[in-house]
Amino acid sequence: MSWGARTYVMAIVNVTPDSFSGDGLTNARDAIEHAITHYRLGADLLDIGGESTRPGHRQIDDRVEIERIVPVIQAVRERLAQAPISV
Repeated sequence: MSWGARTYVMAIVNVTPDSFSGDGLTNARDAIEHAITHYRLGADLLDIGGESTRPGHRQIDDRVEIERIVPVIQAVRERLAQAPISV
C-alpha cells in the first residue's frame, strides 16, 4: 500500500456480541464470510476486532478477545493471503 496516494477503504469486522454499530458477528463463520465478501467487493484492508469500543462497554479479558479473533484471522488469511489485516 502506498499511503497518501489515494483513499483506502477499510472493512470493519466486529467479532463481538455488543458492537457499537449493531453489526457484531458472534459466529466465526459469519465473520469470515463478512470479511471475504467485503474484500471481494473492493475493501482495501480488513479490521478484525474482538472487543467493543462503544461508550460504556465493559472491558473483556485479553484471552477472550484472542479466542474471538484468531480463528477469523487464520481463516481469512488462508483464503485471502494478500489481504492486509489490522486488529
